[in-house]
Amino acid sequence: MTEQAPFENPLRRAWLDGKQTVNGWLAIPSSVSAEVMAHQGWASLTFDMQHGLIDYTDTLPMLAAISTTPTVTMARLPWLEESIIMRMLDAGCHGIICPMVNNAEDAKRLVNACRYQPEGIRSFGPIRTSIYEGPDYYKTANQEVLSLAMIETKAALENLEEILDVEGLSGIYIGPADLSMALGCTPKFDQEEQPVVDAIEKIIATAKSKQKWVGIHNLTPAYALRMTDLGANFVTIASDMRFMSAGAEEAIKEFRQGLAQNQ
Repeated sequence: MTEQAPFENPLRRAWLDGKQTVNGWLAIPSSVSAEVMAHQGWASLTFDMQHGLIDYTDTLPMLAAISTTPTVTMARLPWLEESIIMRMLDAGCHGIICPMVNNAEDAKRLVNACRYQPEGIRSFGPIRTSIYEGPDYYKTANQEVLSLAMIETKAALENLEEILDVEGLSGIYIGPADLSMALGCTPKFDQEEQPVVDAIEKIIATAKSKQKWVGIHNLTPAYALRMTDLGANFVTIASDMRFMSAGAEEAIKEFRQGLAQNQ
C-alpha cells in the first residue's frame, strides 16, 4: 500500500504562498448544483448553513459530489455551536466560518472546537474525512483546519484587535450586510456608503497588521477585485442561487426584448 502524504489544506497553502483565492457560495441543497459549481474553478466552496437552505444531511452528498474536484470545502455555520463545528469537520470540511463573533471569548470557542486535544476540545472521530485524507489526518488537522470568525457587528468592530489576537484563530470573514446594518446603513454587498467602506478598510488593514487572513463576501467580480487590492486573501462572489436567478433573468430579458423588436 502506498503511504499517504500528511493532510495539507490547499487553501491554507495558497495563502501561505501569498496567493489570493476566490470562494464560491452554496445556498441550494443539491449535489448536482454543488458538482456543477465545483467544476467551474473555484478554489473553495462554502456551504451556507445560516441563511442558505442547507442542513447537515444535505451537505453529505454535496461533499461527495465536490470531491470529484480539488475544490476545498468550508461551512458557514448557523451559529457558534461546537457540535455543529465538529460534525462539519468530521464530514470533510477544511474550514469553518462562524457568524456573529463579538469578542475574544467567542473566537476562543470557535478555535477550541476546531482543534483536537490537548490544544482544543474537538472530539476524535473524522468518520468521512479520514476516508480521503487518510488515517493520519488528525496529526496535522489542528494546524491545517481553518477557523474564520465573522466580523459583522458593532461589538466585533470594537473588539476587533482582541479577536485577532486569539491564538490559533486563522483569520476573519467580513459580512457586509450585517455590518452595514450595525452601522446604520443599507444591508447589502458591494457597499459604497462611507461608514461601511471605512469599516471594511479598517478591518482588512488591522487583520493584515496582525498577520491574520481575511475574506469578504461580494456581489460582483469588480468589487471583489477592489477587496483583493486592499489585501483580502480570499473573496466570495455572489452564490449559486444568485448566479441561477441572474442568468435566467438575463435570458428572459434578452428574449422579450427581441420579441418586442420583431413585432
